[in-house]
Amino acid sequence: MAAEIVNPRSDNGAGAEQEAGGQPLDSFDPAFALHRGGKMAVQATVPVRDKEDLSLAYTPGVAKVCSAIAEQPDLVHDYTWKSSVVAVVTDGTAVLGLGDIGPEASLPVMEGKAILFKQFGGVDAVPIALACTDADEIVETVVRLAPSFGGVNLEDISAPRCFEIERKLQERLDIPVFHDDQHGTAVVTLAALRNAVRLSGRTLGELRAVISGAGAAGVAIAKMLVEAGIGDVALADRKGIISAGRTDLTPVKEEVASFTNKAGLTGSLEDALAGADVFIGVSGGTVAEDAVASMAKGAFVFAMANPNPEVHPEVAHKYAAVVATGRSDFPNQINNVLAFPGIFAGALQVRASRITEGMKLAAAEALASVVGDDLAADYVIPSPFDERVAPAVTAAVAAAARAEGVARR
Repeated sequence: MAAEIVNPRSDNGAGAEQEAGGQPLDSFDPAFALHRGGKMAVQATVPVRDKEDLSLAYTPGVAKVCSAIAEQPDLVHDYTWKSSVVAVVTDGTAVLGLGDIGPEASLPVMEGKAILFKQFGGVDAVPIALACTDADEIVETVVRLAPSFGGVNLEDISAPRCFEIERKLQERLDIPVFHDDQHGTAVVTLAALRNAVRLSGRTLGELRAVISGAGAAGVAIAKMLVEAGIGDVALADRKGIISAGRTDLTPVKEEVASFTNKAGLTGSLEDALAGADVFIGVSGGTVAEDAVASMAKGAFVFAMANPNPEVHPEVAHKYAAVVATGRSDFPNQINNVLAFPGIFAGALQVRASRITEGMKLAAAEALASVVGDDLAADYVIPSPFDERVAPAVTAAVAAAARAEGVARR
């Protein structure tokens, strides 16, 4: 029998139905039951039991702390929640597999992200859904909110605006700005690929990878694989393989063309897969079985679209030595929750001013190392519920931040 879901802010159902878009809502559906009233709340960390507590938590005692921070601004990290809280910011334009559904409809996802920060990294997070989609307006808004936070996690913002927003925010802020759809996905993908390589006895430098999708995740994965030393990687968008010879590329894709596809491949995704060692899917759609069959012997297939992988595991296993997806009901789930809580925990721990490539590479190495000697074809990446994950990533990121000179304590 399923456990009863109890939300203290819920009216506890009573089976009442509400209308949404003309369709009745089933209040007994466990998803609606869990979300009723929201999934998070603010909780005090100090008691206010009497007049003395009140005078310390608020006026007049709080004035001493405010005055001290006014004289020494860095004290804000010691005497407020700033050093342990992240803003989870979205405009609702690229939500999960739902697309542009707007800020209100994105809030359940942002709340979910916030509770994952807390559950898996011990990091407090506040969901912020913005009612604007202009890149400069989003930047200006977040800059004005930034004094309250120790970091900014950008979430579910459509490409190519997400690249511009992240870059401009990091240029203007001295706290970490991290677009999880890009970098979290890239970190976990690299960790899984490192272990797949270790299992096969090869090296990253021997591999040629093909990425289906040139949006936020695809571009970030390509950059990280190049940083990690992969032999070659090519990306394909809806019009085919991204190459320097194409005249229809956006500025972001032009940049991608400058450091990928050393083999000079042209044509379709299927053309690129012939003889490839790695397939990474972050685009949706379906890859034909004969294209998968044309890959190199002992290939790796990471088909990460949700809910339907680009290559179903049953098909992938016919040809690939290691198969991963984005789903929790198959082995080797590429799940961002393996990365972002520990990355932010490590960055906040040392008051890092940014999250560097070196910190992300260190996170991937640490995540891969958790698997250890238990490495197997169906176990190249740990479970999000493995309690070793967050401490390992946190420690590696903090150490890398110190080594790269972006730590301030």
